[in-house]
Amino acid sequence: MTTDAEKPEKRKSPSADRVREHLANERTYLAWMRSGIALMGFGVLIVRLRILRPPLAPQGPGNGWKLGLAFSLVGLLTVMLSTQHYLVVRRDIDEDAYEPADRWVILSSLAVILLGIGVVYYVFTIPLDSLNSVIVE
Repeated sequence: MTTDAEKPEKRKSPSADRVREHLANERTYLAWMRSGIALMGFGVLIVRLRILRPPLAPQGPGNGWKLGLAFSLVGLLTVMLSTQHYLVVRRDIDEDAYEPADRWVILSSLAVILLGIGVVYYVFTIPLDSLNSVIVE
């Protein structure tokens, strides 16, 4: 005869709803990671395109590097904040206390709007002559 103390403990299996919530949280996290990586890549692209100039037309670096740096920093911040948000939502799902946070939507929307304004400003303020003189080796 075995007593209750001698029986191996059975691990409580998560419900299908809870598994779905965690998987949705993970998909959202991965989407934020892709967005952050894309922003960083776009920042590098902006800086690299500004550097690709023919040697016969030397010009200063201009302000393009600042825009590229802004994209890269916002991308890095997106990666860091998405990781933190993923962990918070994961804990809230486990505790059955999840409440959606509108601040992340507003914050990311403002960041993308500001970067978009920067791109539009940058595109319309650079001289058209410099756009035709790019040589790729």
